[in-house]
Amino acid sequence: MNPSIINRQRLLERFLRYVRIDTTANDRTEEYPSSPGQRELGRLLTDELRAMGAADVDHDRHGLVWATIPASTPRATQAIAWNAHLDTSPETSGSGVQPQVIESYTGGDIVLPAAPDKVIRVAENPELDQLIGSTLITTDGTTLLGGDDKAGVAVIMETAHCLLEHPYLPHGPIRILFTCDEEIGRGVDHVDLRRLDAVAGYTLDGAGADEIDVETFSADLATVRVRGVNIHPSIAKDRMVNALRAAGELLARLPRTQRAPEATSQREGFLHPYHAEGGVAEVVLKVLLRDFDTAALEDHAELLRSTAAEVTSLFPGLDIQVDVRTQYRNLADGLAREPRAVAYAAQAHERLGRTPRTTIIRGGTDGSLLTHRGLPTPNLSTGQHNPHSPLEWACLDEMRQAADVLVELAQVWAE
Repeated sequence: MNPSIINRQRLLERFLRYVRIDTTANDRTEEYPSSPGQRELGRLLTDELRAMGAADVDHDRHGLVWATIPASTPRATQAIAWNAHLDTSPETSGSGVQPQVIESYTGGDIVLPAAPDKVIRVAENPELDQLIGSTLITTDGTTLLGGDDKAGVAVIMETAHCLLEHPYLPHGPIRILFTCDEEIGRGVDHVDLRRLDAVAGYTLDGAGADEIDVETFSADLATVRVRGVNIHPSIAKDRMVNALRAAGELLARLPRTQRAPEATSQREGFLHPYHAEGGVAEVVLKVLLRDFDTAALEDHAELLRSTAAEVTSLFPGLDIQVDVRTQYRNLADGLAREPRAVAYAAQAHERLGRTPRTTIIRGGTDGSLLTHRGLPTPNLSTGQHNPHSPLEWACLDEMRQAADVLVELAQVWAE
């Protein structure tokens, strides 16, 4: 095992710089990217890539960032791709992120300074017991951190910088791609795989360390429009049809002890109503449909439609429309086309003296869509924890380990 070439302090500084830029995705607009901060971060990364000497650097009209780390070996080798996304989840505010750095974590629960009621508890984060002495980064309790996926962005950027600084390490061409709006299912909408020109890809968007995610949920999004009849309440008798009441009835009839995220685990799928807006005249609900078995998504959609029909029958004059669109598909469906993608990632871990674990994600990544479109793309760990939450935190030591894996992985592919 060679000593790490990763600059730990520079990696930390990158991460802190990136998380302070608000890149919250906005699913209320059709613009791409959906928020201006994603372009701001993209411009910063473009400048940094050019400054470190990357080739073919481009911040395109869609906000995607492209670059190449040229091959360091004269042998003709196929390119691989590294991907992370610039946006953060709209589920928790990403505005005004104030990261807190805890050097040499001594153990125990972590109280967040700006919101003392927010506590990262060891009981809920047992992995903390294995990270005594590590450097942790948390929020102040009022926002998310953005480790999902700025930990991945920082890992890729620092690894690229180090490979360019150490040209004696043999590797083939490495494509870098930073996408936008992954959190709202649009991450690869404008990705041209011919331009990427890679035999395999890797998303850097995973938790902890030493995990290789080889399956994700397949995912659809259901938009439910509940249309009632609004009229002044003083003359509402037998005339008003309250969409709010009907929407409440529909939600109450959806499963809560099964087929709900709070009641499922492992390979169990679910329906997840996560957003509601509107009033008496109309309510719009958004419901996530998730399952590892792609065919089972239709079962979840049919349950939603049948429940909507039941509620419609209870409210004369009510109309409910259920529209379902595809978001992404289980990446396991396509990884079999290029078995080296997972095998070489495992080998890279082993060469570092670490034991890789193949795992599943109860969620999805850009890799799900890239794999579905023909580029086998498993997902690798980046040291992020508790994503989408004020209790989110990241581990610098695990981020550095992720960068070490990328360095080794590049060499495995070259060999």
